[in-house]
Amino acid sequence: MARARLKLGEILVKEGLLTEEQLQKALQAQLVEENKLGEVLVKLELVTEKDIALALGKQLGIPYVSLSKGQLKPAVDENLENLIPPDFARRYRVLPISRHLNSLTVALVDPSDLMVIDNLKKITGCEINPIISTHSEIEKAIDIFYGRQDLLKEAIDNSYNPQESGLETLEEVSEDESLSLDKLIAKAEEAPVVKLVDLITKQAVEERASDIHIEPFKDKLNLRYRIDGVLHEIAPPAHYLRPALISRIKILAKLDIAEKRLPQDGAFLVKIGERVVDIRVSVVPTIYGEKAVLRILDRSQVPLDLKGLGFESKELEIFKKVIRSSHGLVFLTGPTGSGKTTTLYAALNEIKSPTINIITIEDPVEYRFENINQVQVKPQIGLTFASALRSFLRQDPDVMLVGEVRDLETAQTCIRAALTGHLVLSTVHTNDAPTAVSRLVDLGAEPYLLAPSLLLVAAQRLVRKLCPDCKEPYEPTVDFLQRNKLNKDLLYRPRGCERCNNTGYKGRLGIYEIMVISSKIRNLIEKKTGIEPLREAAREEGMLTLWESGMQKVAAGITDVEEVMRVTLVTEKD
Repeated sequence: MARARLKLGEILVKEGLLTEEQLQKALQAQLVEENKLGEVLVKLELVTEKDIALALGKQLGIPYVSLSKGQLKPAVDENLENLIPPDFARRYRVLPISRHLNSLTVALVDPSDLMVIDNLKKITGCEINPIISTHSEIEKAIDIFYGRQDLLKEAIDNSYNPQESGLETLEEVSEDESLSLDKLIAKAEEAPVVKLVDLITKQAVEERASDIHIEPFKDKLNLRYRIDGVLHEIAPPAHYLRPALISRIKILAKLDIAEKRLPQDGAFLVKIGERVVDIRVSVVPTIYGEKAVLRILDRSQVPLDLKGLGFESKELEIFKKVIRSSHGLVFLTGPTGSGKTTTLYAALNEIKSPTINIITIEDPVEYRFENINQVQVKPQIGLTFASALRSFLRQDPDVMLVGEVRDLETAQTCIRAALTGHLVLSTVHTNDAPTAVSRLVDLGAEPYLLAPSLLLVAAQRLVRKLCPDCKEPYEPTVDFLQRNKLNKDLLYRPRGCERCNNTGYKGRLGIYEIMVISSKIRNLIEKKTGIEPLREAAREEGMLTLWESGMQKVAAGITDVEEVMRVTLVTEKD
């Protein structure tokens, strides 16, 4: 007699992944939401996608496969991309893996869905041999196999043919002419425009872009993504769509679409798969119309663990020790986009505790933390860094994070707070660590107060990491190795492949210049010595420069020499 097949919930309970009480809670929620039990369990964060796939595979007697282990890679030269159309694959989350005679192996999220299996049989003419994987891994594998830009490319190509796309040309108007607001809203809400904005945003998130630039010029529209700190041009939509595209973005960000003369800022949320992504919007008027920049804040892509930021082991030990101090000032310095905020967030994540009161003042609040009190700057109502700091001191804080020191009042308040028993973390814009001291003094901070309050200054940059799938080794010259004190026979450089969009790079990592404020450096600050004596003293005490920190990443095969030169603005050492 055949053994009865266990239900999904029963398997999860049996495997110890779920309690009976949690299962009953999910079953009650399922009655309300009318979703599959697995989807409800993941939404309630009771189990992960992988837990569901493994349990469902066990329930159905179907093997689990993983993208990270190379098991979701379709066979080549078997015409699989034509066997299952990309639209069908994306809609039902199915991926053809291999074909043998009349048997087709297909990866599915839910192999128990008999309707999908039946449809696969009809469109392929094959018997289906199902295997199982997670929703997110199959989506990524589909993007790799069919090409991530297919849908966006099709939408952009259609934009050049208004009749086929269902759009009518929205005629251009001069600055002096009035444009019907109702007509503009109607165009912005048309399905092709909505779809185009959604696809532009979705692809940018999938490509790990930090920013989307939509730029108007006289006879064209530019579309660019900033990926790993570098802008890349993307095939743009037709120029006539600019007013409708910008209006659609304004509607999403709750901006005034009738206002085209002044800059505006806003935000909206998008859900891509299981990820909720925050999009910050900035619109500014140019001579050819409004330009929009969409900044993508994807918390799932931000490492909030200090170990993953790029610190060398000794640097990490020093930094962790300093941020656990009971009082003092810690500054991160570097240009915009160098990762300062991420490092500060990782520091807060490291030290947060029920026993510590942490409060922040930021512009903007980029990521939200539990059990940390975060305040957004609002200069229009008088809520500035300086005014917030004054109030913070009455909130019994242990740790304060100040987004940026821009003026004397903020600098003085930070120093006083540090001297009166608070740990203050902040940023300042300078090129290296020693120059941060000079910058604070230039703002008007008194050296005799700054010196005893300062604990550490860390300059940082972000270097692109070489793609692990295609980086290639080469033999550096003996002269180069000697100049940079490297003991390596082989270094690596970028080549380019499909996985990195032929850039040769994938992801970024920090390089750091950490200046610990020792007694000697403190005395130099009090004596108002210049930057060079500070730098020399820090170097004598073991501080690595940004170039030297970068060269350690080069020696480890993580990045290449040209990338370190690009971000440090330093040429090879003579």
